[in-house]
Amino acid sequence: MDGILDHTMIRVEDLDASLEWYTTHLNYEEKGRWEAETFTNVYLGPEDAGDAAARLELTYNHDGRSYTMGDAWGHIAVRVPDVEAAYDELMQSGVEDYRPPAENPGYAFVTDPDGHEVEIVERDYGTKWSLDHTMLRVEDVNAALGYWIRTFEYEPTGRWEADSFANYFVSPQDAPAEAMDIELTYNYDGRSYTMGDAWGHVAVRCADLQSAWETLQEREAPDYRDPESCDNRYAFTKAPDGHEIEILPTE
Repeated sequence: MDGILDHTMIRVEDLDASLEWYTTHLNYEEKGRWEAETFTNVYLGPEDAGDAAARLELTYNHDGRSYTMGDAWGHIAVRVPDVEAAYDELMQSGVEDYRPPAENPGYAFVTDPDGHEVEIVERDYGTKWSLDHTMLRVEDVNAALGYWIRTFEYEPTGRWEADSFANYFVSPQDAPAEAMDIELTYNYDGRSYTMGDAWGHVAVRCADLQSAWETLQEREAPDYRDPESCDNRYAFTKAPDGHEIEILPTE
């Protein structure tokens, strides 16, 4: 498998409202759509993002269900050349003030209509508003790091140690700068997390689904939803803390 992260999936309660928010405020465009009998998936991203850039998948279930956010998933982060200017732009376009740069030097946060947190991070690479990373909270950081390094052959690319927590970044080997990373957040107080159902999964690309799945099984990745159970179109495993990971053939 090439290991590049293809997308992050979040569930939304009002598809039209979510599409309007992301297309209006982050200048996303629709990259693809899958209409099923009971749900709709819409893939979004900046117009000029490259092939290695991850997309955002919005999943809308037609039965009108509501979701719980949980705290095992943290946020998605989007790149901008200037955090303060980007945050001001969002405020002027009608986004609700949440965590401005004045409170968090070097980054900021807003929330989308469903309450998913979106971090604004300053980068000198990648298309503006493209996905920089997805943050997952973990209870055993050694197990989480080992999983991503051994199972998917990711490599550590950064860490930030604070008084009460640590952030660890892992990335696919030899990935372009525009590719999305995984941020693992470990809080020192030994807390546990609830998964909720507002967040869905992250998806990893592979060249051949069956071969990738066999490799994952050899590396003792959980057999959650194998290719056959998914009509050989994709498959799912899980990280040690229960975060779902889709395995998706490269288009």
